[in-house]
Amino acid sequence: MFINAIEKAAKFTRPIHTITKSYRGETIIPGAATLFFVNEKGYAITCRHVVEMLIQSKNVTKNYSAFKLERNELPRDGKFMNKLNRLKIKYKIGDKTIVHQKNNFVNCVDKMSGFTSHIHSDYDLAIIKFNDFSKLHCKEFAVFKKDAEEIKQGKFLCRLGFPFPEFTNFRFNEEGDDIEWTTDGVRDSPRFPIEGMVTRFLGDGKGIKYGIELSTPGLRGQSGGPLFDSNGIVCGMQSKTNHLHLGFDIENKEIITKGQSKKVSDYSFIHLGHCISAGIIKEFLRQNNVEFDEQ
Repeated sequence: MFINAIEKAAKFTRPIHTITKSYRGETIIPGAATLFFVNEKGYAITCRHVVEMLIQSKNVTKNYSAFKLERNELPRDGKFMNKLNRLKIKYKIGDKTIVHQKNNFVNCVDKMSGFTSHIHSDYDLAIIKFNDFSKLHCKEFAVFKKDAEEIKQGKFLCRLGFPFPEFTNFRFNEEGDDIEWTTDGVRDSPRFPIEGMVTRFLGDGKGIKYGIELSTPGLRGQSGGPLFDSNGIVCGMQSKTNHLHLGFDIENKEIITKGQSKKVSDYSFIHLGHCISAGIIKEFLRQNNVEFDEQ
């Protein structure tokens, strides 16, 4: 039922690729998030926690660059390790501290000088504006649901995003002590849709219905992706997943597996996707004078 809707949503939905590495880590960790475009002026919607991650990456880079500058000036004598350890304390760097983080807006614009963001004060919602691009790699844009009352319990909706990162176009530059994007390797990760039934609506304690709960989880990497109906009309945005304890606990139950007796324990949870509603998104867009379409 969502075949055409997914094709429609894919035209305005894009991945954000991230790579991170800790101070002593030998492996570069790939990750992803999602955004979707709302107009031809380079405005897109994503989660507040995604934008905060993008901003934090600048602080990570700045902190480690300052650390390296001082580290490279240390005399390589018998006191080097003691001075290095003091320097690590100064810059709050431990073996597992993330010291490298890079982000890549995939298939969004041809170039940019950076981005401007507007972060919602109450909800996990943000607007990104790409700055100084010449070409936007998007010709169709999100159309939001005009009448939220049409979304009721039992309605099936779909989300689209980019979990399970499979891109490999990155490497560690030992000489520069940094991670970097490369022109070889796999550049893309496949889009991934997941449907769910509307189970409940989310309120903020102030009487405002700000979100939609679904019967299935939103997956890591889908944060910031659109929630849409079978016509591809955007009803919200994937924000997080809530984990509810079902109470069907099993402790030290004896089972037979691979021909052997074994005692196992299991604590069951249901994982429910939480989405910011289209109404909240449209209100935030209006507050920031961002043009959008609705239907």
